[in-house]
Amino acid sequence: MDAAFSAEQGEIRRTLREVISKRCGPDEVRAAVRTPEGHDTALWAALAEQLGLPGLALPEACGGVGCTAAELALGVEELGRALAPTPLLATAVLAAPLILALGTAEQRAAHLPRIAAGELTAALAVPGTALATALGLTGDNRGDWAGGGRAGGMQARPADGAWRLYGQAEQVVDGHSAGLLVVAAHAGGFARSRTLLFLVREGAPGMVRARQTSLDETRTQARVELRDVEAELLGGGDADVPAALAAVGDVAATVVAAEAVGAAERALERTVEYVRQREQFGRAIGSFQAVKHRLADVYVQVQAARSAAYYAAWAAGAEAAGFGGQGAERAGGLALAQALDALRTAASEAVQLHGGIGFTWEHEAHLYFKRASGDELLFGPVHRLRARAAERAGLFEPTRAEAEAEEVV
Repeated sequence: MDAAFSAEQGEIRRTLREVISKRCGPDEVRAAVRTPEGHDTALWAALAEQLGLPGLALPEACGGVGCTAAELALGVEELGRALAPTPLLATAVLAAPLILALGTAEQRAAHLPRIAAGELTAALAVPGTALATALGLTGDNRGDWAGGGRAGGMQARPADGAWRLYGQAEQVVDGHSAGLLVVAAHAGGFARSRTLLFLVREGAPGMVRARQTSLDETRTQARVELRDVEAELLGGGDADVPAALAAVGDVAATVVAAEAVGAAERALERTVEYVRQREQFGRAIGSFQAVKHRLADVYVQVQAARSAAYYAAWAAGAEAAGFGGQGAERAGGLALAQALDALRTAASEAVQLHGGIGFTWEHEAHLYFKRASGDELLFGPVHRLRARAAERAGLFEPTRAEAEAEEVV
């Protein structure tokens, strides 16, 4: 692994930081999340038209830039510093890779160039609150999380040469404004039970979408209800949907980890700036040894999380032929756990060391804490992310000697 950034990667980071610093300050973030879309459409257009961010990790044949998950993670890290509300995660990280991996040539040609150009936003809708499970981050995703023939899931049935969907999804990131939904649904009943993915376009009859009041207002979520909605099957009926979702989940975890690292770093920077200015007993509180030790611990934790996120991004981009690095080592879940821990710690210290003002709605310290908590609700919790990583690594499987000893007993 080469830990040094290329000139192109450095330029991506520099350009994005310049754009974000000018157009996404705390006041702009608050104004953007209160719009009907939940994000600044002008900023999104600039990120798409000037920087090509939505298509950064899409192949050039699909209208993208042709970079890997590593470049995408670097870009999202800069967005995380400002908690910039954009549909990038839902569109370019969750939905577009599934269309690329499983879609037919016609489906890829119809949607991916528009996504890369920023003209079309998309979202992944899974039944109930099973997003982390569906992405294989907190356990095996080959179970009946899509419904399994039970109420509360998402059911798909063929009718008159088309597919009809019936069910509800609760945690659809940017689902209220997405022009295209990629919906995971259970099909085949009990006899041929399987999970398939479907495309549902904006305005489809029978679809009801409502923006939810979420803990983290900078990460908009929606409830999507589908009542006998006509849908288009993504790819073929024999596609290995759980494997595709797990591959996308690893990249999504890597990207969210990088975003959390950016947010943690910025929260730490703001706290250091404040303790240098705030005075008690005639001196800056940043000169107190106890405060120095607390912030030094946060710094070490943030840097460790950054190393984990960068390694996960490198591993995910090691096989650039397939988005998500099919067959490569998957370290996204573990990196995400470490990054969310670092963000929660950095945000907690920011609230505490800012004193009374850190607890107010007017200050943005609470937004960083809510980002950590909200992401853990969506993609975690942290202890289950670590447990899944340990399970995949076989850390708790008995060794051959232990197995033989057990047989003797």
